[in-house]
Amino acid sequence: MIFGMKKSKSIVLISANVFKEPYPVYPLGISYLKTFLKKALPDFEVRMYDMNFGSKDDLATLLRDNDFGYVGLSLRNIDDNDVFTKNSFISWYKQLATVIRSNTDAIFILGGAGYSIFPEILLDELSADFGIKGEGEASLLALVKALDKETLPYDIEGLVFRQSDEKITINERKQFECSLMLQMEEQWLSYYWEAGGMLNIQTKRGCPHQCIYCSYPLIEGRTIRTLSPTEVVDTLKHLYFEKQITYFFFTDSVFNIDRNYNEELCQKIIESGIKINWGAYFSPRNLTGEELKLYKKAGLAHIEFGSESFSDQQLENYRKGFTWKDILTASHSCDELGIFYAHFMILAGYGETEKSLKETFEHSKLLNNTVIFPYIGMRIYPHTQLYDYALRDGKIESSNNLLQPVYYVSDQVQVDLIQQRAMATGAKWIFPGRGSEEMMVRFRKKKHRGPLWEYLKY
Repeated sequence: MIFGMKKSKSIVLISANVFKEPYPVYPLGISYLKTFLKKALPDFEVRMYDMNFGSKDDLATLLRDNDFGYVGLSLRNIDDNDVFTKNSFISWYKQLATVIRSNTDAIFILGGAGYSIFPEILLDELSADFGIKGEGEASLLALVKALDKETLPYDIEGLVFRQSDEKITINERKQFECSLMLQMEEQWLSYYWEAGGMLNIQTKRGCPHQCIYCSYPLIEGRTIRTLSPTEVVDTLKHLYFEKQITYFFFTDSVFNIDRNYNEELCQKIIESGIKINWGAYFSPRNLTGEELKLYKKAGLAHIEFGSESFSDQQLENYRKGFTWKDILTASHSCDELGIFYAHFMILAGYGETEKSLKETFEHSKLLNNTVIFPYIGMRIYPHTQLYDYALRDGKIESSNNLLQPVYYVSDQVQVDLIQQRAMATGAKWIFPGRGSEEMMVRFRKKKHRGPLWEYLKY
């Protein structure tokens, strides 16, 4: 029961993610939550638990041995986003939910990026009391405060809950939290640094772009919020000077969506005296050589371009907002400055034809100093334009909740020949299963840092 018994002033936030390809990722989301809650609720105990460091039995013991008032389960991914394996994580999440329900009577709350794509379905599937769609700091704080006072919490922005008739409601979010400090879990840092070769940091939330397939607007919204550059750099300084961590990845949906902010951030990094390298997701849109010079001076070493296609027609179909010329120009700028870059692609997605595919392969021959990571087809998510296209084109039925992965694959191309045609270009196309995972493990053991994909060029 939600009401009727006073809950203890203790919270445990659990990271459910154990997916390690291409490398394990530090649970950044619950670290932001813990830092925020500890400051806002000084009379509460706030703990974190990472399933990479324990079994289901260990989790059960933790829950039985502690009188937690609130348990938060963070779901990072729904599946592996691979049309060939279609490896869903829902069964794992159900197992964790069962452990939670069987070993504690705490209030059970869901959140995280994966949860925010399917908030209603997963609230039911995992039998949780509440969910939080989107960023969790202010909403979780308001929820815990209300429940601690045994008052109704149902007006909280972003809250997902059951009404008295069991109908699930999702409250609209209108306000966002931008002033966030970050304290990482010290005992976890060594594992993620050694196994992953980097730590992840966020500088912005939200994405204004209109890509037809993207789930980021469902997770973070379209309004750009920049986190304090001073607090970001303070975190970097602590990890650099105290923990000797020298490589970071900025997890923003697209790093270069706020030029003025990025200039301020990079100047602060330069002035701080830390000698770090970093990478980020970039768009080729409106990316100038002058920007890149500053970013490199501040430590930029790797760019991951979400290019998706080298065909203008296909870029228009995907609503990417840039052209092949933009991709080529940005790539050449990276070449001139000595910045490593990779292009991530979607082949055989919505609107793909043999003509557009041929154009992509021909253009790939002009990129001699990069690696190209292709995905086949597009994962269909609800509340996207791709969902509407897929419904219209008979790729899905309206009764399909899409929790199990479904892909939009164009009927106008020969999918079984894509890899052969890509490899024939002579460009560095890296398809899954070509041995890159083993290579990365070897280089990690030799203490190489960063994403390592630049070594695949050779």
